[in-house]
Amino acid sequence: MHAVVRHPLLQHRLAILRATKTAPKLFRELVREMTFFLAYEALRDLPTVPVAVRTPMGDADGVKVAGHLVVAPILRAGMGMLEPMLEILPYATAGVIGTRRDETTAEPIPYYLNLPRPFPDSLVVLLDPMLATGGSVCDAIVTLKKHGFPRIVFLNLISCPEGIARLEREHPDVPVYTAAIDDHLDARHYIVPGLGDAGDRLFGTL
Repeated sequence: MHAVVRHPLLQHRLAILRATKTAPKLFRELVREMTFFLAYEALRDLPTVPVAVRTPMGDADGVKVAGHLVVAPILRAGMGMLEPMLEILPYATAGVIGTRRDETTAEPIPYYLNLPRPFPDSLVVLLDPMLATGGSVCDAIVTLKKHGFPRIVFLNLISCPEGIARLEREHPDVPVYTAAIDDHLDARHYIVPGLGDAGDRLFGTL
């Protein structure tokens, strides 16, 4: 399942994010703000348990989020989405998945992994700004499942039909929340129109 989040304030930020003239500082701020929008939509069905709250005027019924939450960015571009997720979920634990793309084959090459302990009620929020071929994301999902994480949701800024199709074919149980599905991949496996290399634009390494 995939969902395109079409909130006008999210789409407004996406247009600025794409622009060549957008400098790294503003780019990072936009990624942070867009992550909030995606997270609100993706996590709207989180389980909760009731709690009693004492207010200055009396008692109120409330809820708190239940279950074990894990935030896992795919290095390096996913790091731009980590801080805002931890702001929303300050009680979550964090793991990191290091994967780089072979520029010849476009296949993922894992190089680092650090994950917290899984629990039966764990939900992993996997983060990566771009879903191009789908190789890195699918490889990360396989890794998470092998380590015993029962539920995964993927947050992404820009996708393409090829990446969506691969992810839904190989992992139909992982929902995808994105701000856009662009036209296609070019010969170098970049999303068109996309925004270029998200990692380079985040960290100013163009």
